[in-house]
Amino acid sequence: MPETGNELCRKRIKMKPLTVLLGAFVVSLVITKVFRGSFELALSGRIAMAVMLVFTAIGHFAFTKGMSLMIPEFIPFKTEIVYLTGIAEIAFAIGLLLPNYRVITAWSLIIFLILVLPANIWAAIKQLDYQRATFDGNGLAYLWFRIPLQILFIVWTYLLAIYKS
Repeated sequence: MPETGNELCRKRIKMKPLTVLLGAFVVSLVITKVFRGSFELALSGRIAMAVMLVFTAIGHFAFTKGMSLMIPEFIPFKTEIVYLTGIAEIAFAIGLLLPNYRVITAWSLIIFLILVLPANIWAAIKQLDYQRATFDGNGLAYLWFRIPLQILFIVWTYLLAIYKS
């Protein structure tokens, strides 16, 4: 059966963090080349991750109801957790750009990315569409994209903020 426009739109939405990360990386590379005379991969990678984190943090405030549905029923204070994780993502974005805090921030971000992966798995099992706060999302098929994406974010953070520090 061919995909409807809504299904295609939802799939593109799932790729937005990756698109933001890669787009910001390319733009940062060009800017560092123009203003510093060389391509600075580690700096550009940290800037790109910071931009992506701010982008995803906005989702915590724009789609609070749907994101709170990502948290299992037995955990209290779901809305507060969604807000807190959004604030944490903004703090990680800032910390990655501060030389004295870059490494500790990167390790904290890696731990955070590992800890939030179960919420993404839970949401996929429940077929959650967090933007609409409904249970008619992509389901388990989404995990074929989300889990490798989460691994990419972890490796990206390690290589460009810890290994290259």
